[in-house]
Order: sequence, then structure tokens, then C-alpha cells
Amino acid sequence: MAPLSRTFAAAVFALCTAGCATTTGNGSANDQNDPYEAQNRKVFEMNESLDRNVALPVATFYVHAVPEPMRDGIHNFLVNLDVPVTLANDVLQGEAERAVDSLGRFVINSSIGVGGLIDVAAKVGVPEHDADFGETLAVYGVPEGPYLVLPLFGPSNPRDAVGLAVDDTVASPWFWISWRSSIYYKLGDDVMEVIDKRAQNIETIKELERTSVDLYATERSLYRQHRQAEINHGKANLQDLPNF
Repeated sequence: MAPLSRTFAAAVFALCTAGCATTTGNGSANDQNDPYEAQNRKVFEMNESLDRNVALPVATFYVHAVPEPMRDGIHNFLVNLDVPVTLANDVLQGEAERAVDSLGRFVINSSIGVGGLIDVAAKVGVPEHDADFGETLAVYGVPEGPYLVLPLFGPSNPRDAVGLAVDDTVASPWFWISWRSSIYYKLGDDVMEVIDKRAQNIETIKELERTSVDLYATERSLYRQHRQAEINHGKANLQDLPNF
């Protein structure tokens, strides 16, 4: 969903404001591997409208209506549901240590953590991390392809779009329960993830919008930087920042 993609930009924006150059440029389409910029901007505008008129009002209501401890529990539960996909990709990437962390987090939080509502694993020193099939393809040398903005999902590229489809279907154990049940599960999970992540980033995204000369170019640059950092397992390249 669009708000999910915007949280990627929000995360890198927070990182950059802590020690990077100001985000005032407009990196060119050639520099950013964006040959379909005209079409991408149209989809971006549609996603922005959906975010402004649907996701943001719902997220704002959620923040005011649901107490913070309950929101934290929901967030932890949603994160725990995604751990099997992370574990599968850790294994495919040959990351044994990260795979052990993922398995440990899922076992600990699903049992002692009351189905994932409490992040007990973090309290005992088992760190959280993400891994997806787009990253796995990158590890095996598959090029990212041109920058794309997908309806609802936002910033992407052909490699990550394939990865998203795999993670949401065959890589997820919940996909195999039954066709009808998996559709209901995925719909509910996606809606709650959108609300949860958009609610967590209301102020950060407002600041991103306020300080960006060209929000499209900013999100494009931040998305690509964030994805590279994820492929490098959280080690962002701050030596060669893109211009945006």
C-alpha cells in the first residue's frame, strides 16, 4: 500500500537528518534510473491522493482512539506474523546467524510473548531485522531494473515487484492454509499494516513533505538508498548519497 512505501522514505529521512546533507536537490531521471518518470509521477499523484484522503485520516483516528500500549501490541503482533517470510529469505541468502535470530524471535514471541503481542525476544537480546525476496534476488545478482511507482504499493522496481509477489504468496506459510482463508488473512494483514505503519510515521512524513522541494524525487532517492541499505543488511552507504 502507498503508506507502507512511504515509511521506507520516512526511515531514511530520519537517518539522513541525523547526519546527511539537506534534501533540496532534484536528482535527474537518468541518475535515478527512472526512464518512466512521466508515468510514474501520475501513479505517484494517485497514491498521494489515497494517502491524504484515506490512509492519513484513518491513521490519525487510530492514534487518538487506541491507547499506545495497545498499538504497540498490535505492531508487535503484525511484525511477528511476517517473521516466517524473513526466516525463509535468511535461509535462501545463506545468512545462518540471521536465520537463527529469526527462528528464535518467532519461537520466543509466539510463546512467551503471547502470540507476538509482546516483543520478549528484543528484551533478551535477539534483534529484529527484515529480509524479503527482492533482497534475495539482489544477493544472487539479479539487477533491479528501472525505477517504478506501483499503484497502492508505491516506489519499487521489477526485481522488488517480483519479490513482493513471492513474499505475499508462496513464501508465506499463511498462504497455504486455504485459498479463501488466505485471501481474508492477507487483506486483514495488509489493512492493519498500512494503519500501523502510517500511524507510526505521521510526523516524520509531515516533515519530509515540508522540507522537500520535489516530494517525488525525494521519495525516489530515499527509497533506492533504503533498499540498498537493506540489501547490505542495514549498512547504509552514506559516502555517496544521491542528490534529491
